[in-house]
Amino acid sequence: MILVTGATGTVGREVVRSFPPGVSLRLMTRNPAGVTVTRPGVEAVAGDYARPESLNRALRGVRKAFLVTSRVAGDEGAVFLRAARAAGVRHVVMLSAASVTDARADDLITRWQRGNEELLRQSGMAWTLLRPRSFMSNCLSWAGTVRSERVVRALYGTSANACVDPRDIAEVAVRALTEDGHEGAAHTLTGPEAISAAEQTRLLGQVLGVSLRFEELAPEEAHAALLRRHPPEVTDALLSSARRQRDGAKAAVGSGVSEVTGRPARSFAEWAGDHADAFAPSRPHEGEGIGTG
Repeated sequence: MILVTGATGTVGREVVRSFPPGVSLRLMTRNPAGVTVTRPGVEAVAGDYARPESLNRALRGVRKAFLVTSRVAGDEGAVFLRAARAAGVRHVVMLSAASVTDARADDLITRWQRGNEELLRQSGMAWTLLRPRSFMSNCLSWAGTVRSERVVRALYGTSANACVDPRDIAEVAVRALTEDGHEGAAHTLTGPEAISAAEQTRLLGQVLGVSLRFEELAPEEAHAALLRRHPPEVTDALLSSARRQRDGAKAAVGSGVSEVTGRPARSFAEWAGDHADAFAPSRPHEGEGIGTG
């Protein structure tokens, strides 16, 4: 039995889709009704890091787990790992971020991710760390203005990020959970190229068959926009991350996806082509979180 936490989240739902038939899966989410995958051997359960009794039920009989935590500076990682070890889990694959290896990254989010990694390494269970760059799916936060104004607004629009398709992260996670050789490994996951928001805007316009305009946000505008979605300390961490990207810290392209999967990482053009419907006028706005990868 393999447990997938965050089973309806950006990466978690792709992990679920990537498992081959015949693997016994338990999908943990706060809202099991939101799970749409139905096939033999797959069950959805309610689980909440704030309710240890729900974790005990979700972990019963589990031997491997995919762990996603989202409450920045919270204790979700510690709570889950204690429960997992007590339940007899042998191997945990954790979603982290590429920024943890950058000595210049000292923001709140990165410190929290480093702390979670250390908790897992010291847990007594086998571990695998997935360290992606920013998700290509973060561009879904542009859908509203693309539809209404044919414009994308972002901070430091010419700075490059070797962003990665969440589907590639998911495939690596599944291989780490189902194949030998990943225990004690840390996989840094990037796309095949470093790309800027301005270039993403151009490519997205090509896919949609429309002319899109890119508008640079001033730092104070970005700060105000982030404060509408995040607490001040998280906003400060995201702006610090953006400055590191401006200074070139996120442009390095790695081979982690191809080394694990045996194929090239998907490009942003591929991601945009496969998600064009999300930007169509008839679709509701679908925002995504912004990682510090």
